Amino acid sequence: MKGYTAETIRNVALLGHGGCGKTTFLEAALLATGVISRLGRIEDGNTISDYDKMEIEKKYSINTTLVPVEFNKVKINFVDTPGFFDFAGEVEGALRAVEAAAILVDASSGVQVGTEKAWEACKKNGTPKFFVINKTDKENVDVQKTIDELKAKFGTAVVTLDDRDAMSEAIAEVDEELMDIYFSEGEFTDEQFNKGLSKGIAQGDIVPVFSCSSVTGEGIKELLQEIIDMVPLATAHEPFKAVDDNGNEVEIPVDPNGKPVVHVFKTLADAFLGKISLAKVISGKVSAGMTLYNHAHEKEEKLGSVFFLRGKTQGECPQAVAGDIVALGKLQFTKTGETLSEKAHAVELEKISFPQPTLFQAIEAADKGADDKLSTGFARLTEEDPTLVLHRNVETRQTLVGGQGEIQINIALSKLKDKYGVAVKVVPQKIAYRETIKGTSDVQGKHKKQSGGSGQYGDVHIRFSPSQEEFEFTEELYGGSVPKQYVPAVEKGLVECMEKGPLAGCKVQNVKAVLYDGSYHPVDSNETAFKIAASMAFKKGIVEAKPCLLEPIMRLDILVPDDFVGAVMGDLPTRRGAVMGMDPQLGGGQLLHAEAPQAELFDYAVALRSMTQARGSFTMEFVRYEEVPAMNAQKIIDAHKAEEE
Repeated sequence: MKGYTAETIRNVALLGHGGCGKTTFLEAALLATGVISRLGRIEDGNTISDYDKMEIEKKYSINTTLVPVEFNKVKINFVDTPGFFDFAGEVEGALRAVEAAAILVDASSGVQVGTEKAWEACKKNGTPKFFVINKTDKENVDVQKTIDELKAKFGTAVVTLDDRDAMSEAIAEVDEELMDIYFSEGEFTDEQFNKGLSKGIAQGDIVPVFSCSSVTGEGIKELLQEIIDMVPLATAHEPFKAVDDNGNEVEIPVDPNGKPVVHVFKTLADAFLGKISLAKVISGKVSAGMTLYNHAHEKEEKLGSVFFLRGKTQGECPQAVAGDIVALGKLQFTKTGETLSEKAHAVELEKISFPQPTLFQAIEAADKGADDKLSTGFARLTEEDPTLVLHRNVETRQTLVGGQGEIQINIALSKLKDKYGVAVKVVPQKIAYRETIKGTSDVQGKHKKQSGGSGQYGDVHIRFSPSQEEFEFTEELYGGSVPKQYVPAVEKGLVECMEKGPLAGCKVQNVKAVLYDGSYHPVDSNETAFKIAASMAFKKGIVEAKPCLLEPIMRLDILVPDDFVGAVMGDLPTRRGAVMGMDPQLGGGQLLHAEAPQAELFDYAVALRSMTQARGSFTMEFVRYEEVPAMNAQKIIDAHKAEEE
């Protein structure tokens, strides 16, 4: 894979619904170009792309994989992405490294949810795209029906190359000059046609449809040639937006003669080679031994090894030029989404927009004392997949793992055990409930201890009432009933007690305490005694002031196709939730604004996927605390008491 220039390199992401045949398509392309002599099969676990132990075991793609295919003196860097929706972050990373995307469609299944999601991802990232109808060898397959379905779903931009009239009309829409030629001449010359087609694809105005059979090899070589002819060159990519060392916005053109700029879009953890970073050379040239600068960490990185990858197979890379994709071995600091450049011309490209976690599960290490190993192992996993998060909830004292769905989280926990020797178990997730008061109380807290030697004496009278602030403390003392030097100790005693309420041991909030009277002993009084007296007053006063439990209420923004709005709206009341508003979306669908208690939303990512055939999505954020209904509150209090016994 030596000697390719920016003009002889094409970069294409493979997208599509799970099972549409992306991995097998790559096998067919490698077979057609003589790299392999036999078509690998997912069922046999011997494909070039799905080489990871867990991918072989699960029989589906988990990681983004780089598979270059050399054809007619051009190298096509295929970036193969997983089809499962849990791995949407892989698609976002891959689209940063390519100039176009091939959306594969199973000829026997037609347009599926994954087809739609791939289209939307390309649209969001401004990535040129084309469809490949795969598995045309299957019985009773109607390719024209699938083409018609694509056109009906995605519009008139979708065209086939054999339909010259439809293609010419699409080309005429690309710009005014071509439209004038089309209306005046009635047709295009071959040069005008090809130029307009390339421009239309690059702009996203034209989306060609091709077909092939990965099993029989029919149409594979023709498709590779079409990719060479139609996919925009890396040098034709719009300049990449970045910021320089002074925070100024700059643009980095894809220029082989420019200053070296490299963008890492994927990190792999290899059992033998360690950390491998897949990177796009945006500008200049890179080779082993170079020292580049990581602007995000303000540290230098030496490129100890630079090589080409085809699946897990390494190839020699004396030098990589702008537009190419390479592997960098064992970078110390650089993570996915970060940029390497010359220190004297340091720049940082825009971060990759990874999706935020929508499903959280509470986990515990199966073995005591393995918490450090768990954190270390998970840090490695998040290098591979930045959409995973590990979060410690200080209130519930639980470790939470967050991701896009159950499959992704289960895979992560399996990797944690297999790769890093940390077995974990999923446990019920706890809610960070709070406690407050609805009434008032007036209580005394008196601490008196005399048993030989110096004694302890502290006496306080405190009024408790609701407050808009988290905690409000004032004093209305007169006549020196409590010396001023002990007032801070009283406040400290109350603040410490706020950490654990009387109902369910939850943090207390929205309480006002007024110290208005008390007494002291000239010898036995001290700060500790008044602190204890204050805590006694707190425990008594909160109980007498009508305490209640509060629960976190979450705001949900739910994007739903029109066909599923009714189902989603009907589900929310079953979760004690309510729709607060609705915004129609351009192109169809509704954005529902809703609120619901966090306790009812642990499985919402799974439920929404089920209700909307995986077409719905949502974001969630905390908005406030509200009182827990009496029946629910009693269950929480009883559960706490049972734990304490």
